Parts: sequence; structure tokens; C-alpha cells
Amino acid sequence: MARRSFLDYLRAVSERAAVRNGVPSPFGARRLGSGVNFAVFSRHASSVQLELFERPEDERPSRVIPLDPLRHRTGDVWHVWIEGLHPGQLYGYRVDGPYCPSEGGHRFNAHKLLLDPFATAVAPIDNWEFSRALGYDPAAPARDASFSRVDNADSTPKCVITDESFDWEGDRLLRRPWSETIIYEAHVRGATIHVSSGVSAPGTFRGLVEKLPYFQDLGVTAIELMPVAEFNERDQIRVDPTTGATLTNYWGYNSVAFMAPKASYSSSGGDGQQTLEFKEMVKAFHVAGIEVILDVVLNHTAEGNESGPTFAFRGFDNCIFYLLEDEDPRYYRDYTGTGNTINANHPVIRDIILEVLRHWVVDMHVDGFRFDLASVLGRGRTGLLLADPPLLERIAEDPILRGIKLIAEAWDAAGAYQVGSFSERAWAEWNGRYRDDVRQFWRGDPGMRGLFASRLAGSADLYEHSGKTPQSSINYVTAHDGFTLNDLVSYAQKHNEANGESNQDGTNENYSENFGVEGPTGDPAIERARIQQIKNFLLTLFVSRGVPMMLGGDEFRRSQLGNNNAYCQDNEVSWFDWSLV
Repeated sequence: MARRSFLDYLRAVSERAAVRNGVPSPFGARRLGSGVNFAVFSRHASSVQLELFERPEDERPSRVIPLDPLRHRTGDVWHVWIEGLHPGQLYGYRVDGPYCPSEGGHRFNAHKLLLDPFATAVAPIDNWEFSRALGYDPAAPARDASFSRVDNADSTPKCVITDESFDWEGDRLLRRPWSETIIYEAHVRGATIHVSSGVSAPGTFRGLVEKLPYFQDLGVTAIELMPVAEFNERDQIRVDPTTGATLTNYWGYNSVAFMAPKASYSSSGGDGQQTLEFKEMVKAFHVAGIEVILDVVLNHTAEGNESGPTFAFRGFDNCIFYLLEDEDPRYYRDYTGTGNTINANHPVIRDIILEVLRHWVVDMHVDGFRFDLASVLGRGRTGLLLADPPLLERIAEDPILRGIKLIAEAWDAAGAYQVGSFSERAWAEWNGRYRDDVRQFWRGDPGMRGLFASRLAGSADLYEHSGKTPQSSINYVTAHDGFTLNDLVSYAQKHNEANGESNQDGTNENYSENFGVEGPTGDPAIERARIQQIKNFLLTLFVSRGVPMMLGGDEFRRSQLGNNNAYCQDNEVSWFDWSLV
């Protein structure tokens, strides 16, 4: 027999079909050869189909690919390879299986188009509204009022296949030591959307890049961005009681796709350009010597409780993704205050969270993370705090993630408070005790001198017993959650009426003062006192042992008019007014 060349041999044995089995790893949609490989997790699904769309608002797919469980399933992973697909292609999934919330917690619903949990971009739509996504069906069977036969394809965004061939031009993570780190917390949209910003691309990743000379001149070494993973800003149902305007999800602590940069933060478009523009931003910040830290929300999703919408995780495998009540798995354990809690220490979910973090570090060059309500990630399947949470150890010791900046918000909404004792030494922590003690000292509260000295000297009373150093303490006086620094010295009480919750939201323990007048004043004596107090706070922050973090805009007295919980205020209450500089 004549000897064949390798290429001839390869052609003779290779698949030729346009739709092939595919491979189960990695998750998501990834280009592979002349096509794209799709892979998603679902243990209890009976069927999965991939749908391709031409436009984000389309109700009907241009192509449907049913996945044969004999050919397109390996273990709990469903996968398929399709020839000829390119970046910009839109897609979603329909997943069927048992719907028996009270018997195992299963909530499969093939009437719902699902977002890929591993999508690296999501195409926006104009009519993505909470009420339509919820899709209540008055004719739903009595077995559960949340089951809906309403098809949501026209009111749900579609996933986008992205291109991974970005030219980083040699860019690497900066890995600046904690001892040289000064953090500046900011909101991507709010930082430059105001007309006074003077940028050509307001409210976007590119707009932040245009402000790089300012950040360099200020002297910060890291920018910590409030959530940039895709979320639905229209998921609010409350209105401003004064104006009647519908409020929005401005902060973004309600993720729908953990790996997808928010499309509306891109000035270039939302068909995959958002991923490229985010990379351009990171590269530019690195050239300027400034690290990029992301505030990530991996403790819950926007699907809410048993009455919430189904758009991703719930539809793929509700009983694995979420912590459910043992007595009646229709209901969700809620340690986050949002209606649901991610089942973070399930082995599968641990791997998924690690995959998300690796994506941001490897593919997007992010320098670190601040974990929202990080104590949730230390809870086991019964909801109890674990002595040695495997997920937190895995993150700290992961061969790819080890050495990046890890910052924990070391508490949750169910009473856990672990400041000073959160997991391993690799984890730094938002020092909430620093914030409160420094505020009370400068307000003149009695008995605060010793505590103030401890905070100034590195909070050894909190960290020494666990072997941590002052560099584990992220010191801050103000953050997005609470008063701005100007409002801390201008208001004795919170003023959240515009949030539509009768001023019941937000903390009452602000340890603030107004020096005799509530809010703005023209009294020069009060203004002098307020400016002096602001300087006292900033000086304390920057001479304290530990890592300083300042809230963006505090350096020029940005005000939220006394609102200490402006999560729903996408307006001048929250935006940076650069004329104050």
C-alpha cells in the first residue's frame, strides 16, 4: 500500500458534516478551526437545543440545532460544533426537563430562551424589561404559579460569539505590591456621563481612558470598577415619588452573565465590540501604570426568588446553581438580600466560578477582584459558614489566579461578619471597622481614641490573630455604599426618598454630622468646618497603615444630596460633576 501524507490521511479520517459532535471543554462558545464549539452544563435536562439569531430583537431563530444526547452530551455537558459561524453571531438555548419545584427544585421551562452562563458578550435590546422577562401566565397550572408558557425570545437579549484574537502588544498584569497600592473606586458610566466630563465617549470604557491623565495626576495606582458584568438596568419596578420616573438598576449588583462586559458601557457597539473596548481600556490603564480591579458579584443572580424571571441559571439546572430550602425546595435560601444565593461550594459551581475568574484574568488582563458579599462564598450547601471553605482556598491557591489582588467584602446579608478573619492570608478585606471607628473619632464620639489609634496603626487587633498584616486591611472612609465624603460632613441623616422606599433603605448608622445645617449652605463658617473635616478624613486615610481606598469624586466634594444608597439613581445624583474639580 502506498504511504499517504499526513494531510491526505487527515482528510480521509476527518468529519465533514457542518454540524459535528463538538467537545465538552471549554464552556461557552469558542472558535475552533473553521467553526465554533458550544458547551453548556446541565445535569438534569432531558433536551437542549441551540438557536441562532440574526438580530437581537428577533422572536424567531434563523436556525435551530437540537442536541442529540447520544452524540452531543458528555457526562453533564451538552456540546456541539457548527461550521462557518463567525464573531458577531447571536445565539441562545432552550432547555427542557422536569418542572417540579417542590420535588427536587427543578424549574426547566422550554418556553424560555436562555442566556449562555458562559457568554462573553450579550447583545442589548431596547425592550428588555423585568415585567416581560418575568412572563407571568394567568393560565399557569396550579402546581406552581411561576410556570409560564409565555415565550420571551423577543424580550430577552441574545448571546454573542466574540473574537479572541485581540492584540495585547505585550501587555501583562502589573502585579503592583500592596504596599504601593492606592485604590480609586468608580462607576464606569457615572464617572464620565455628565456633560462636564468633556470626553468624546461619555459613560463608557473609552470615556474612562480619556480621563487617564487625571487619574495619573491624582496619584492613584488602581481603579476599582463597580460591576461591569452584563445586567438589566430596567429590572426595577419602583418610581421616584417626586418625578414619577421609573428608577433603574444603576449600580449593577444583579448579574445576568458573569463573563460578559456590559454592552451599554461600550461606545463602539454591543455586538461583541464591548469585549474589545474593555480590553482596550485595560491595556491603556496598564500603559499608564494603573491596575484594574473588578467588583464581582458571584453570590447571587438577577433571577431572584421563586417569583423571579428565568433567563439563564434557573433554566439550566436550578437545583445545582442555587441554595434551596431543604423542607420545600420551591423556596430559595437568601443570604444576599436579593432573593437567591449561589450554591458556591457545590463542586460544579466552584469550577464555574473559577472559570469566570480565570476568564477575566487570562482573556481580559484584569489585575484583581473585589468580591461582593464574599462571606456567602464560604457557606456550604446547608447555608452554614464552613470552617475552611474549599472555594476560597481554591481561588487563593489556583495556579492562574495566585498572586492577583483578592479583596473580600467580608460579610453578607444574613449576619456573617468576618472582618479580620476572612479565609487565607492571600485575601485582603474591606475594613468596615476602620470606616466606622475613624468616622466616630472625628465626629468626637467619646471613648474612640484607642480604637482610632489601632486603625491608624494597621488594625492589629483585627488581623494579627489570623497571621495577617496591615496590608490585608483595605482602609476606607467612604465607598459606593453609603454617604460620599462631602455628604458625610453635610448631613446628619440619610435622605433616600427619591429611591421610592419611603427612606427605609440604606443604613441608619452613618456616624455623620452636618455642623449645624442639613445639606448645602452658604454659611462660610460651616463651610470652613466641613472642608477641615474632609481634610482630616483624607489625611487619616493616607497616613494609616494598610491599603487606602477612596471613593471616586470625594477629592472634589461630589455630593449625592444625602442619598446613602443611590443604587437606582442613574442621574445627576450619582454622576461625577467635573466642574467641581
